[in-house]
Amino acid sequence: MTYNQETTELLTIRDWLRFAVSQFEASDIFYGHGTDNSYDEAVWLVMGALHLPHDTLNNFLDAKLTNSERNKLASFIEQRITKHTPTAYLLKESWLQGFKFFVDERVLIPRSFIAELLVNDGLQPWIEFPELINSAADICTGSGCLGVLLADAYPEASVDVIDISQDAIDVCNINIKNYGLEDRITAIKSDMFSQLKGKQYDLIISNPPYVDAPSMAALPAEYRNEPQLALGSGDAGLDHTHTILREAANHLTDEGVLIVEIGHNRDALLEAYPDLPFTWLEVSSGDEFVFLLTRDQLQSI
Repeated sequence: MTYNQETTELLTIRDWLRFAVSQFEASDIFYGHGTDNSYDEAVWLVMGALHLPHDTLNNFLDAKLTNSERNKLASFIEQRITKHTPTAYLLKESWLQGFKFFVDERVLIPRSFIAELLVNDGLQPWIEFPELINSAADICTGSGCLGVLLADAYPEASVDVIDISQDAIDVCNINIKNYGLEDRITAIKSDMFSQLKGKQYDLIISNPPYVDAPSMAALPAEYRNEPQLALGSGDAGLDHTHTILREAANHLTDEGVLIVEIGHNRDALLEAYPDLPFTWLEVSSGDEFVFLLTRDQLQSI
């Protein structure tokens, strides 16, 4: 879908928005990286590609595009449909709880219920005051997005963001720099806790890989375009969570708290740890996806 006779008739943002919606509706693309329908996806792609704030759409609907802008949009729409490239990768941007992050194919596209908790004071009463958190860590950080949200939620905290992938660490450092947080956030290449010897934190969060083997085999093409290392976690989807539960207590302060997201694996987790007193935190999709444990509770494992 290069700039051709058909797309020469598309002059304004209104035209391109309508065209993108029509193309998406006629395709088999999958949503789930920030939108859930063709219209929102089209607005994101068109406005993002033109470097226009999304909330100013009505101001620019009848603005005419240059030839280079039309070529760019035609290419993006084609890649979105034929290659199932997520819009976030096309635009090199993703949004999480109002925060904008740089992303590309080196990292998972940010999405986490933990972000809701950090932005909306969802960790009370376990963390009564933000200033009580002096040190925090995000294990399996990916793009570093949750680390940035940690730094914002707990302004007194120094934050470590940890990932096994050097590619992820490189993207983390871009986002850390974009938010001017170089003096507060440190990106550490580590296989989970392996390079954190002697380090302890008041708060550890993790949105680790948690997709089980059957689900990995059935992923839509958009998700297969993401780093598979950041998705799969063994047959039951709990390999990384087992490691976190086994080792986190060694890296928490006396009053430290652990927060972990586990997708749809609650039943499997409860079966594996029937005696652990999990606290399940309420997020927008319910109370089955994110758990909390204190250091004292973890020491019973």
